[in-house]
Amino acid sequence: MTESMNQKHRPQIALLVEASRAYGRELLRGVAYFARTQVDWSLLHQEMMLDSEIPDWIMSSRIDGVIARVDTHTIKPLKKLNVPIVDVRCNRKFPGVPQVGTDDRSVAEIAFKHLWNRGFRRFAFCGFRFATYSESRLKHFRALVEEAGCPFTHYESAGVPGSSITTIERAGIVDIEPLAKWLCTLERPTGMLVCNDIRGQQVLNACRKASIGVPDDVGVIGVDDDDAICLMCDPPLSSVRPDAEGVGYRAAELLHSLMSGLANETEIENIKPKSVSERLSTKVLAIDDVELAKVCRYIRQHACDGINVGNVIEITSLSRRQLERRFREELGVTPHEQITMTQIARVKQLLSETDMTLEQIAPKAGYSHKESLSAVFKRETGITPGDFRTQQHAASSKLADEKP
Repeated sequence: MTESMNQKHRPQIALLVEASRAYGRELLRGVAYFARTQVDWSLLHQEMMLDSEIPDWIMSSRIDGVIARVDTHTIKPLKKLNVPIVDVRCNRKFPGVPQVGTDDRSVAEIAFKHLWNRGFRRFAFCGFRFATYSESRLKHFRALVEEAGCPFTHYESAGVPGSSITTIERAGIVDIEPLAKWLCTLERPTGMLVCNDIRGQQVLNACRKASIGVPDDVGVIGVDDDDAICLMCDPPLSSVRPDAEGVGYRAAELLHSLMSGLANETEIENIKPKSVSERLSTKVLAIDDVELAKVCRYIRQHACDGINVGNVIEITSLSRRQLERRFREELGVTPHEQITMTQIARVKQLLSETDMTLEQIAPKAGYSHKESLSAVFKRETGITPGDFRTQQHAASSKLADEKP
């Protein structure tokens, strides 16, 4: 026999998943991990957008299976390949094509719980009309709010049925004026779930245009935890982090079973999200006391400028005694303790995310000397700043080792 005849055929798997979004990249990582550890696949992938057409090379290549973000414009050419297909978009159901996606019910639950724990008792949702994932999250979030007996309102940008997701999402950019008007009608404070991080950025832009305070007036949480988008937002956007790697891994596992003749078409398999990545857009304790909310906003914005309680008294109509009493009744702390908590939170962030020395960090947290900062940090946390940084780096290294 020739060498080529002795070689075992290595299955070629086409991955039609965009790498332009964090969700798609994480999904691809999950597929790659399965291929690397469980099977011997050759993965074929071409950079593409969410609504891209099927690449020409697919039709002329020997493909043994497909994992794709399937939609109406791609299903027919994919069916012509006559190979197993797993859909990881779940935009609509196609006969004979099993699906794996993110559990929207769990997304709504984790977002609602996050906002509830921040003290919000009025809720809103903002999404894209005719986007399947948006309408699903709206349905589940509304049900949770109604079950809790809380006020609820929602807003969806205008759209045309059958439009691509890219077109629907792009329409939100020019939707700022009506969106801002709707935001102005919300009773404050309100906790809001947006259908994804792209919509979250649009909402935050509209809030800024309408001079609506975030998170004091409206707390906003997105979905996908796309750090490129979330960190571009002002303020940075909190977001539900889906288990996109888990979706990719399960899709690959299912495709392997289909290719081996061991599995039939199933209903959609939903993978629960991981957690909430909290950023400044929800980092607040929502309170109805307007004057107290104003003071809390001032402290959050200026604690690291080195303010004290005397500075806080200057911006409120309350006496020091009234302010102290309201803080204890509503928040369980004093204004001074609130200032310190805000400063320590900033120090923790800089210790975790940068290599700055304590001497460099001190003025950015409102302290003149690193020694005083170190003493307060140890008093409040029980450990030194150096020990905290060591723990954070160790935790990050462990997480990186565990990831596929």
